[in-house]
Amino acid sequence: MKMKVISDRELVKLYVAGNDSALAELINRHKDKVYTSIYLFVKDEILAEDIFQDTFIKVIETLRRGKYYEDGKFLPWVLRISYNLCIDHYRKVKRTPTITNSDGYDIFNVLKFTDDNAEEKMIRDQTSSKVRKLIDQLPEEQKEVVILRHYGELSFKEIAKITNVSINTALGRMRYALINMRKMITDKQIVI
Repeated sequence: MKMKVISDRELVKLYVAGNDSALAELINRHKDKVYTSIYLFVKDEILAEDIFQDTFIKVIETLRRGKYYEDGKFLPWVLRISYNLCIDHYRKVKRTPTITNSDGYDIFNVLKFTDDNAEEKMIRDQTSSKVRKLIDQLPEEQKEVVILRHYGELSFKEIAKITNVSINTALGRMRYALINMRKMITDKQIVI
């Protein structure tokens, strides 16, 4: 049986029934999105790796205890766990997460892109850098929605559930984030 064609729901059932390769497929299937969303919050490779591992330890423990009830919503459930672990980390160190990357690590290196010529790559890198700087200037609640929506590729319903707000609040935060970004572009005459 090919694991790549099996749904997340079926892979969870297979893992709970004792098939460890089903868990390996789930992790491989979603590791890039989970790691990227963690890294965007913590901005530190080592810390992101630690939280990534802690996330999947929690996932495994929950599945083994038979406490997983998010039928058909595996990725949003895992992202919610990782998000909560990030928040827990910041509560411990009493800092708020930001998105800018002070150590120069480019998060887009984690993502797979098609090969571009040197000029296209340079333009894409410059644009990505400008967008990340704009996102970094947003209020925390707006940053959070932008990250979860565009980097985590979550629906507004999933974002609302993860952040414990209504869908309308999540939509409003995204709307204000876009308005604020447009205003920054206009005020600072930024060319993207």
